Amino acid sequence: MAGAAVLAAFATLAWADAHGLWGAPAVVWLLPVVLVVAAGGGREAVRLAAAAGIPIAAGLVPIGAAAIAAAPAWYAVLPAGAADRVGALGPAAVACMGVVAAAFVTGVSRYAGDGRDVVRAAGSVAAAVGIGLPLAFMVALRLLPPAAAAEPPFVRLVPVISLIAVVKAGDIAAYAVGSLLGRHRLAPKLSPGKTWEGAAASVAAAIAMAWVVIEWWGAGRAGRPCGGWLAYGLVVGTAGMAGDLAESLVKRDLGAKDSGRSLGGMGGFLDLVDSLLLAGPVAWLLWALG
Repeated sequence: MAGAAVLAAFATLAWADAHGLWGAPAVVWLLPVVLVVAAGGGREAVRLAAAAGIPIAAGLVPIGAAAIAAAPAWYAVLPAGAADRVGALGPAAVACMGVVAAAFVTGVSRYAGDGRDVVRAAGSVAAAVGIGLPLAFMVALRLLPPAAAAEPPFVRLVPVISLIAVVKAGDIAAYAVGSLLGRHRLAPKLSPGKTWEGAAASVAAAIAMAWVVIEWWGAGRAGRPCGGWLAYGLVVGTAGMAGDLAESLVKRDLGAKDSGRSLGGMGGFLDLVDSLLLAGPVAWLLWALG
């Protein structure tokens, strides 16, 4: 039920964003999703760290993650912003430095002399930037040069949809094939449920989905990523698996099974987007170079 509700809400906002409903600039209708995921993931990171005895700034992390993630949207309201492939990430870089400065200013103002102040500042920066910056790349992906006015509105969403569809197709295939046919463990100590058979199925599904979205659904009208759909599916799909394993590393090291229960049976926000966090910057780079 939670999964269906999340998918329906995202589809509605994506439709509104593609059509520029009520004259809104690109990405504005998708910003609520970005802000909720960034702030929710930041709160989960604070809770996970606290449970492991690592103190990080409870207010700075969710706010900083949301600020970094939403920063590229500033370019949506500038006349030349949507045509600038790299410049949209400038505000995100500024926001990252703002988080770094705020973390250390907080440490200086609240210095306790317990030997944990640097750990607290570094942990706060790592959590906020580690969640916010990959989401900023996804926002920048939506702000790549728009399709010609004659093209259907959905064409403007092809880069973003290609990222989500490729990564999630890989997730589903890895789980299904790994559960049914998996025999050889991919990372036995870190994530016992993941298998090499599931990983192979994940890459195959990611490549197939890349063709579906870029060549069949988009028909190349949004342009093509660097290397074409085959390289895109392979590289982005692999990055998605790496992101999933990276979150497993964080959770295992902090002694947690899930990042939270914010989304019911789906777990927490970080469980929902873990595979997208490393794949997002890779997808942006391939589309920007394409």
